[in-house]
Amino acid sequence: MRATEWSTDSWVEVDSALATHTYRGSRAWAGESAHHGSIGWVALTRDDDESTLEWLAVSGWSNPFHVVTLDDTEVTAVSTSGRIWTFPRSAPQKVSITEDPAYPGRRR
Repeated sequence: MRATEWSTDSWVEVDSALATHTYRGSRAWAGESAHHGSIGWVALTRDDDESTLEWLAVSGWSNPFHVVTLDDTEVTAVSTSGRIWTFPRSAPQKVSITEDPAYPGRRR
């Protein structure tokens, strides 16, 4: 993921980590930014002393994440509304919502 612009107006506080999962030297994090209307966020870091950030994804609406898992190929996060988001580890911008209670039986 590349940012073309990053200003302090674009910052989001990731103040609450609600879930974490460690797997083979990596750690997935999920939570919410209560200061910004409970916007959900998911991050992948190295499980090292610095928790080196590999990527961070932020939901576009109020939808905090409370469950997160990871394996060799993807990070999966579940939002409090029941949506299941699947992020390919090497291409998080290709996220898919594999379950959405607002649209039963429909993949997005």
